Amino acid sequence: MGPFPKEPPYTHGSTPKIGVLIINLGSPESATPAAVRTYLREFLSDPYVVEIPRPIWWLILNLFVLTTRPKASAERYAQVWTREGSPLKVHTERQATMLRGYLGERLKQPHVVDYAMRYGQPSIRSRLESLKAQGCDRILLLPLYPQYSASTTATVFQEAFAAIGTMRNQPALRTVKHFHDDEGYIKASAQAINDYWLKHGRGDHLVLSFHGVPRRTLDLGDPYHCECLKTGRLIAEQIGLKPDFYSVTFQSRFGRAEWLKPYTTEVIKGLAKKKVGRIDVACPGFVSDCLETLEEIAIEAKGDFLTNGGRELHYIPCLNERDDWLHALTDLTLKNLLGWNSTATPESLKAAKDRALQLGSKN
Repeated sequence: MGPFPKEPPYTHGSTPKIGVLIINLGSPESATPAAVRTYLREFLSDPYVVEIPRPIWWLILNLFVLTTRPKASAERYAQVWTREGSPLKVHTERQATMLRGYLGERLKQPHVVDYAMRYGQPSIRSRLESLKAQGCDRILLLPLYPQYSASTTATVFQEAFAAIGTMRNQPALRTVKHFHDDEGYIKASAQAINDYWLKHGRGDHLVLSFHGVPRRTLDLGDPYHCECLKTGRLIAEQIGLKPDFYSVTFQSRFGRAEWLKPYTTEVIKGLAKKKVGRIDVACPGFVSDCLETLEEIAIEAKGDFLTNGGRELHYIPCLNERDDWLHALTDLTLKNLLGWNSTATPESLKAAKDRALQLGSKN
């Protein structure tokens, strides 16, 4: 028996489709300790996420992290959980639906748009298999991480390549590495901030908070830090902000090692102690609201700011289902599909099938 599972017979003359798979981090199936433990086990077992020697990390993960963290994390998830489920999953699913519609208006070639999560469900493997079963012979992988990091984008690609490697008739793959300086993404991010200010007024300082990663990843060649700084600068320039009016910071530190600085919590506490009355916080590294934005910033960071003497902290929501963002995502997708739009017609496909049958094909 060969290494590949059985596939349906190849059929000549079928109309090939393009698949687009947008991919996000993932979340637990529910806001319960058991579900969070399952999610954290998969997430924190990924060597792309935690670059500690496996035997040492296995002991730390199973003897300490998974025995203490799930309960506290479940309580945090419960504060932001919706009737539809995880905010991240809800927004990602909606983005896939809207992208499907926008592409349908602009693409003549048959296409299928779906979404997957790196950890949890729906898995990358299951969605790739589904796209292939629907006749997609070309698939674009589009991780929803604007800034590239080995712990986010690279592990998505690795998981996808592993899944494709088990298929006999493998579809062609294209990948979107990053879009940290994409014009549409920058304009939508800046406009989201401006729209919030038009409705709620403008604070005394803007914090642009990105997810953190260990400091050593920068020394090892990860471009994430530089791409975050560039995104922050481009957004500020788009809005017309002076350098002293905004800060680029990094959140979600885990463990005792040094992470990228400055830390969001320290900057926010420092601004409060300087008697800055109101600060606004946006998280342009996330295109969908999630635990890290709705709980860590809008609840926890707000509490830190008020406790240390600040008056108001306003959290500015992520891009989510903003129309300008979905149009930017559509443009980004189309740009990465250049050259894949087939010129095949029903007549040419039928002629190809007839020639194959004449040469002895059974399909």
